[in-house]
Amino acid sequence: MEDSIITSEAPPNSSQLAPASRIVCRVCQKQFSQYTCPRCNTRYCSLQCYKSHSLRCTESFNRENVVGELQQLQTNDETKHKMLEILKRFNSEEEVDSMDEDDSTLSEETMEKILSGDQIGLDDLSAEEKKRFQRAVASGELSKLIEPWEPWWLKPSARTISLSQEGTQLIQPLSNEETMTSTQHGPESDPAHDIPPGPETPLPPINKLSSTEPSPLLAVHLIDIIYTYCFTLRLYNGDWESDPIGASMDMLSVSSVLGQGGQPESVSEALSHCLEQTCSPAFRHMGGLPFGLGLLDDVIALLSLGGAALVCLLCDLQRLVQAAGGELKSEKQRKSKRGEIRSKLKLGERKIYFIMCWVHEQPREAWCSMAALVNAEKGSAMEFAGNGGGTSRMQNREEARGKALIEELE
Repeated sequence: MEDSIITSEAPPNSSQLAPASRIVCRVCQKQFSQYTCPRCNTRYCSLQCYKSHSLRCTESFNRENVVGELQQLQTNDETKHKMLEILKRFNSEEEVDSMDEDDSTLSEETMEKILSGDQIGLDDLSAEEKKRFQRAVASGELSKLIEPWEPWWLKPSARTISLSQEGTQLIQPLSNEETMTSTQHGPESDPAHDIPPGPETPLPPINKLSSTEPSPLLAVHLIDIIYTYCFTLRLYNGDWESDPIGASMDMLSVSSVLGQGGQPESVSEALSHCLEQTCSPAFRHMGGLPFGLGLLDDVIALLSLGGAALVCLLCDLQRLVQAAGGELKSEKQRKSKRGEIRSKLKLGERKIYFIMCWVHEQPREAWCSMAALVNAEKGSAMEFAGNGGGTSRMQNREEARGKALIEELE
């Protein structure tokens, strides 16, 4: 039976679908292989076979990914402090779990370096410490030590956001008691510190930016951008400043309006695309459709806060794009690829600023109506998900409905 299966590579002119060119999986020996390991060239058929084909190979692959990410990080005092806290918690938990064991997770020499504030790299770890660290990364154990981020739009201080008539951040003098409290506990104790700052300069009227009337589709495009912003911040645990380029690339991947020049014509069409990207293999680790439905709650919460909160959101997103553009100037990439990304970011920044000026002129009642539309779309998405449907069924429904939601916004 085994002799009847031809496992040699097919000639260049043979069809890819010909049975004679199919190669048997080297792991399970049951299915035809579809993939090749980039490290050892082993042919395998599924993720399960890849994980079991060579423990040394997969651990080496994970280790190289971790080392590459660590080398790309630009460390500062805040980053060092966060990593120090994570390592302290990790070491204390490991010591509790292995109290009866003779060896601890980190050696005394390594812990002394950490506690003294020195920078620690993989080369500073012993062979055993490296092995434990790599196992913790591969198993996801380290992610449990990262404190969950609470979105600023869900905090009580978000309900009190106010801007000037020109759209700039209001400066409110603190009393002596408030000043002393803020000095003692640091800037993070100030509720206003949680909210992204608004524009530093007055926002021009929308008719100064364009001679034509704003498109009624701007409301739909805004929902796409709000969803993308919430997605990006939750993906980076609220800290997009740790990797502006990566955050901006993920933003462009999810947003049809900012990343692809899309012009969705309804709330359903915009959200269908966003949910489809959220459930794609690149971001499926975030939770798939349940995670996407949670982001719809974020969109509803932000719309319910009103125009001032949305202006602060757009201003924060603008800062993200600007920071990514600044880092791209100094990053060593192919000029063609770097130029393409920068052009997308510049175009996205202009769209964000235009919509920011438009948002500032809209009445509060508009946001309540849009929040109701998003809530209705969330209910429909949950219904389709419960019936075994998905984003593709939402798109089919949108084609049948046409532009009904746009008429409601008008």
